[in-house]
Amino acid sequence: MIPAFPNAMPVEGFMGGLLIGLAAAIMLLGLGRIAGVSGMAARATGIADTGAPRNVAIAFVVGLPLGALFIATVFGAVTVSFPASIWPLIIGGLLVGYGTRLGSGCTSGHGVCGLSRLSPRSMLATGMFMASGFVTVGFLRAGGLL
Repeated sequence: MIPAFPNAMPVEGFMGGLLIGLAAAIMLLGLGRIAGVSGMAARATGIADTGAPRNVAIAFVVGLPLGALFIATVFGAVTVSFPASIWPLIIGGLLVGYGTRLGSGCTSGHGVCGLSRLSPRSMLATGMFMASGFVTVGFLRAGGLL
């Protein structure tokens, strides 16, 4: 346990990061495709016409919750909490969806795959994700919401 972060799970986070990196490497080296979740979801749902073959995108998107279910079954479920109102989730989800289409990728695509390829666009996008997160947390803490 980390004293300042009583709910932190550093070992699990490290292992999850390794698995995400391994999956991204397999996608890039094996299929020549970026393992960005927003791009795969867009391709799987038919929003995007380009990218990975649709059956690959569908398998990727279906595999995400199945992988989480498998790990929860083997190691036990992780306790999560959500806001009492559903509106912050809806508004946040819409902003993320719009932002990923506007920025040609999401945090996983830019942060994991783009940075590993030393993409300048991904470096800028990831810097903006981080800065936005810092500012948001600062505002929420200043407002007493965190």
